[in-house]
Amino acid sequence: MSPTAALPAPFIFRFAPGLALAAGIAAVATLAQQVSGIAALNPMVLAMLAGIVIRNARGVPGAAAPGIAFALRPVLRAGIVLLGFRLTLAQLAEVGAPGLMAIVLTLLATFLFTKAAGQMLGVDRKLSELIAAGSAVCGASAVLAVNTVTRARDEDVAYAIACVTVFGTLSMLGFPLLAGVLHLAAEPYGLWAGASIHEVAQAVGAAFAQGEVAGQAGTVAKLSRVMLLAPLILGLGALARRSGRSEATGRAPKPWFVLGFIAAVALNSATILPAAWLGPIATASAFLLTTALAAMGLETDIGKLRLKGLRPLVLGALAWVFVSVTGLGLVLAL
Repeated sequence: MSPTAALPAPFIFRFAPGLALAAGIAAVATLAQQVSGIAALNPMVLAMLAGIVIRNARGVPGAAAPGIAFALRPVLRAGIVLLGFRLTLAQLAEVGAPGLMAIVLTLLATFLFTKAAGQMLGVDRKLSELIAAGSAVCGASAVLAVNTVTRARDEDVAYAIACVTVFGTLSMLGFPLLAGVLHLAAEPYGLWAGASIHEVAQAVGAAFAQGEVAGQAGTVAKLSRVMLLAPLILGLGALARRSGRSEATGRAPKPWFVLGFIAAVALNSATILPAAWLGPIATASAFLLTTALAAMGLETDIGKLRLKGLRPLVLGALAWVFVSVTGLGLVLAL
């Protein structure tokens, strides 16, 4: 055997235990969602919760640490890049200029409001930024993606994901009830759901609860909102470089993987890839992100979560109310 052929062995032995553990949890979480038949049940959140239980009930072997760290970085970033293949530039055109303006303004206003409210409440800057991203863009995926720039502790990430999951679920259940009370037509209701509800599955579920027209409007609006994740991360990265902020490495982070995300959107928009590839790519992206969330759970000390107190939860509630009210107001106004 040549020396070159022997190179993968150290990689396999070093990273396999942690990767296998995280991927195994992701597989079980994905299967649990499929068996339950509940589309809005997010495997990523299930995987993170399972990881937290394992870490705090049984502990994680030291041999798993390198693989878990690998899942939290390259695996996560690969999942975000592949997420771009779910989106096309044509979806932005479908929303229309008024709808797109409502989505953009809701996102920016929610992000800035949450950051400011976090400062007033005395919530840590990094945790506030993660809750702001999850509330303004797309829940757990946005928290994970923005954390590549924010570099918060794992406990902060877990807390932020818990916040956006809880309040996004409340929106998913409450928005269909409010549609009748507010006398909203199908399309404005769908735009409101897509512009305001945290997770993709939650927004889609709430939108389709009011029929096909509302469902299609909500899905396109939500995916358009997800597309804005790339400029948000690039903007935060630019601000971090300008301030020279990066406690983890001593230098400002450069989210190069976002360029891969943008390239994936461009390729998908140009319909270069065979349509048969898009389903497996979407599945791979979801599984990679779920594996990253499982790794995040395996790194989370629940004792440290308790130390955060209730202020971040209050911040998440304020962000939830703000994005819901602002999204509705802008959709109706524009």
